[in-house]
Amino acid sequence: MNDISFAAKDGAITGFIGHNGAGKSTTIKAITGVIRPTSGSITINGIDIQKDGKKAKSQFGYVSDSPDHFLRLSGIEYLNFMADIYDTSLDGRAAFIEDYAKRFGIYDSLNGTILSYSHGMRQKIMIMGALIHNPSVWILDEPLTGLDPQSAFELKQMMREHVQKGNSVFFSTHVLEVAEKLCDEICIIKKGELLYCGTLDELRATHKSNASLENIFLELTETKD
Repeated sequence: MNDISFAAKDGAITGFIGHNGAGKSTTIKAITGVIRPTSGSITINGIDIQKDGKKAKSQFGYVSDSPDHFLRLSGIEYLNFMADIYDTSLDGRAAFIEDYAKRFGIYDSLNGTILSYSHGMRQKIMIMGALIHNPSVWILDEPLTGLDPQSAFELKQMMREHVQKGNSVFFSTHVLEVAEKLCDEICIIKKGELLYCGTLDELRATHKSNASLENIFLELTETKD
């Protein structure tokens, strides 16, 4: 990575876009403390993740790019396990599980093992596990992959509801139409270099004002080496 610097603002959905191998997942793994950066600092709500990892990690919910975890647990066992880690109250977790599981259409499958779930169902349960402690910051790596249209719609609605409360969402996606319609801010990365971070309107101001995000993205990533 080449000296990347940006901020995901409160009250905003920030989309992180780039080609496969551009460095999206590596950046997110550094932000969430999965890997340690060789230089620089990362703060979550003002807390340095390298200096106080436990407190920093309590600030966010992280959905990785793979949902294939804890496969031998049932869905409800996994959710309670995650709720216990974050000291989520019994009443709080019960209300969350009922609400999100019904919105995702998996309420009746919570007693089944995650191993028996489809890829999309595993994705839904991992999203729920990451968000069960109601973190102010959501960090999601390709969270829409594998979701059916209704569940994808629900997740996008959840993101919007979350930032309307003054919280922040930072998520990677390769679906530029989704980023264009959903995001308040866009960060574009290519080969470990941050090419742009700001609003879509600001980005358009430096290009053709009516250009789509797809056209601008292709122009930026194809011409800047």
